[in-house]
Amino acid sequence: MQRIIFHIDVNNAFLSWTAIYLLNHGYKQDIRKIPSVIGGDEKARRGIVLAKSPIAKKYGIVTAETLYSARSKCKNLQVFPPNYAFYKEQSKKLYNYLSQYTPVIEQYSIDECFLDLTGTSLLYGNDYVSLAHKIKDEIKEKFGFTVNVGIGENKLCAKMASDFEKPDKVHTLYLNEVETKMWPLKVNDLFMLGKSSAKKLNDLGIYTIKDLAEANIGLLRRHFKSQGDYFKEAALGIDYSKVEPRNAKNKCISISRTLPYDVTRKEDLLKILFSETEEVSFTLRSQKLYTGTIAVTYRNNLFKNYSHQITLDNPTNVTEEIYKGVKTIFEASWKEDPIRNIGVRLGDLKEKAVSQMSLFEESDVKVVDKVEEVMDSIIKKYGKGSVIRASKKEEDYNIERRQ
Repeated sequence: MQRIIFHIDVNNAFLSWTAIYLLNHGYKQDIRKIPSVIGGDEKARRGIVLAKSPIAKKYGIVTAETLYSARSKCKNLQVFPPNYAFYKEQSKKLYNYLSQYTPVIEQYSIDECFLDLTGTSLLYGNDYVSLAHKIKDEIKEKFGFTVNVGIGENKLCAKMASDFEKPDKVHTLYLNEVETKMWPLKVNDLFMLGKSSAKKLNDLGIYTIKDLAEANIGLLRRHFKSQGDYFKEAALGIDYSKVEPRNAKNKCISISRTLPYDVTRKEDLLKILFSETEEVSFTLRSQKLYTGTIAVTYRNNLFKNYSHQITLDNPTNVTEEIYKGVKTIFEASWKEDPIRNIGVRLGDLKEKAVSQMSLFEESDVKVVDKVEEVMDSIIKKYGKGSVIRASKKEEDYNIERRQ
């Protein structure tokens, strides 16, 4: 059966939602129609631009530049503070509205959702483009803001489609459209491909998604290891990840940490992720469960949330295996942006492991399980830090701010 996935993305969410709040509270102007920006706390955040109006964009104002710089480009620029409580309220309204179309809905970030409409042709017919227009138009009428809707046969294609042209648009990216619609794009436009990976690919003479799709897999593996397989599949429009409802029966185990400052060093973020992996793995084993999916979640300095996940061939509860997946995800998905919050989420939880062959031979599995059991018992008795894994020398997981 052909999968049908929608990606709903609010256009310029922070500015649009702030505009609605202001209009609802007596403000006379729609700030979407004047030179305006949403600016962070000038003392704590150094006055950076979090979102900008279309008119402000015409002045050359860009997201993440300082308010001082933005004002120098436009003397009559209006600056408004973010209103996160209202943003959450609007996000919840959007989620509740979309839930009437399918129970299989995943809130990807505060302003994005994936909907799995596979098998709903008896309800909506096969004209999903018309359905997408209906959803888009109803959101505009009911809530006062616009969205883009991307339609594809998987999450990757739906997400790529929703980014094609904005605002207030519907786009498709079915597998038979990948060559014509996605391949001409620059490789850095590929969903979840970070800046450093794009630069490495450019250095290898790979500039477009078509170049990546046609690249030798051996070359990609040599330079990117397991990431190379992901890049190749993504360039071909292949993505097997599921739309994960937040109330799914297979509840997840997760941990995330809000950091005291913007972390930009790869080494520091990996230390945090390893520490978090140890904690969620310990919880997983204590509940006698195995994970089938691993995700890394981010919130950057612009308060934009994003995440990426992989599905394991064999469910596991082994810390080293889980961290291997976490590291693979991180290296493929981190956009090299300053991070304020980062976490690890384990999903698709199972009570039994079908196999544990991804790192170990079958004869070693029981030994590995026993080692984990012994380590957990020591940790329970003497606390975290009483055991240091052989793969990691003792590290300070509480990052000290570098001057």
